[in-house]
Amino acid sequence: MLTASELFKIGLGPSSSHTTGPMKAARRFVGWLLDNGYLQQVSRIETRLFGSLALTGIGHHTDRAILLGLSGFTPQTIAPEQVDELIASIEASGKINNDNGTAFDFERKRDLIFDTKVNLPFHSNAMMFIGFDRNNNELARRIYYSIGGGFVVDEIEAGRNQVREAHADMPFQITSSADLLRIAAQQNCTIAELVMANECALATRDQIEDRLDKIWDNMQDCISRGIRRKGLLPGGLKVRRRAADLAQKLSNTNHNEGHKQERSDWLSLWAMAVNEENASGGRVVTAPTNGAAGVLPAVIKYYLEFVEGAGKHGVRTFLLTATAIGGLYKRNASISGAEVGCQGEVGVACSMAAAGLAAVFGGSNEQIENAAEIGMEHNLGMTCDPVGGLVQIPCIERNAFGAAMAVQAARLALLGDGKHHVSLDKVIQTMRETGRDMSAKYKETSKGGLAVNVVEC
Repeated sequence: MLTASELFKIGLGPSSSHTTGPMKAARRFVGWLLDNGYLQQVSRIETRLFGSLALTGIGHHTDRAILLGLSGFTPQTIAPEQVDELIASIEASGKINNDNGTAFDFERKRDLIFDTKVNLPFHSNAMMFIGFDRNNNELARRIYYSIGGGFVVDEIEAGRNQVREAHADMPFQITSSADLLRIAAQQNCTIAELVMANECALATRDQIEDRLDKIWDNMQDCISRGIRRKGLLPGGLKVRRRAADLAQKLSNTNHNEGHKQERSDWLSLWAMAVNEENASGGRVVTAPTNGAAGVLPAVIKYYLEFVEGAGKHGVRTFLLTATAIGGLYKRNASISGAEVGCQGEVGVACSMAAAGLAAVFGGSNEQIENAAEIGMEHNLGMTCDPVGGLVQIPCIERNAFGAAMAVQAARLALLGDGKHHVSLDKVIQTMRETGRDMSAKYKETSKGGLAVNVVEC
């Protein structure tokens, strides 16, 4: 059981699993050293990255995230414009200064190891931190896994083969979409109201609404920044930002605002604006991941711009409904591209957004569940094959298509009565099994698909 603020985390691009997660893990290791009495003896910390983190870590800024985490920063406390200067200072001085007053020696080749030949069994996104004293004697080591969406577990949690439920004391324990529909029917409430009741066990309604408003404010700010900025995205592919030019073109066109095609163009623009920001290392909201961060903001913006009577209450309903759906994927399958491919990122975002939009359109709980199911059913098997290990091609455009599919899924579900052959639970199970069977080269390794068939210029 996750809250909205846990599922929708504010952080830096370009990847929740490769940037946000490793930053949190590095900071967590320093805290573990302190708690266990090792910190004052540690002279340097060696980081070993495995699996997908090793194969696509450079393109996903994993190395930079590790240094930021060892310095004591969280994804929420470091501003994007600070990052380059801080990394340059560490490289030049050979020192990592932690916010607790300690410092570690640092040499990139010695202390950041990308082991592309090793995969640890629990998850592809694995990292090991080792603390050494001044005589180069090992003092302590610990393994962490970045399991998608910025969530991190340590080796002990992984060894138990279970991730701790975030809030086992919530009044309504929802472990499946069948639970979701059954309990909501018993309580005679909507899915959003059920999620709100759970969250009210942990905070006041005013606090929850304030958090939801801040989530949307950050999403909206990201759209605005993405539309304003021009130039090339970092990383060597020389991908040009398109959102600013698209916005100008759409704004200058003489058009009928109610025209279906124009609405679709704006929807694509908003999704791409967010993911161009993400690809540049800007501040985004995981929804449920950074690689899929553009889908929900674009669909919420679509609702606010094109639906009569839309407003703040509807945005809250949208986010609460999406929280329920995202939580089911997180619990019963995965939201990690390195584990199940992009079906676990853009596919899940599409499913969440479809459910949220169906909710604000006034759909029944059954229609909302149907919308979520449709949103995933037609994303099953989608690979994660980023060209050059960068969250740019095909990731940016894929968010635009995810947003468009979410709108269509919601509309299609609302044309029916909520009855359908494939339940959301069955599609989540299928997504998990498809991800398990998918070749590793299609799961965020850049060893297959577009990543090997597109020639870099």
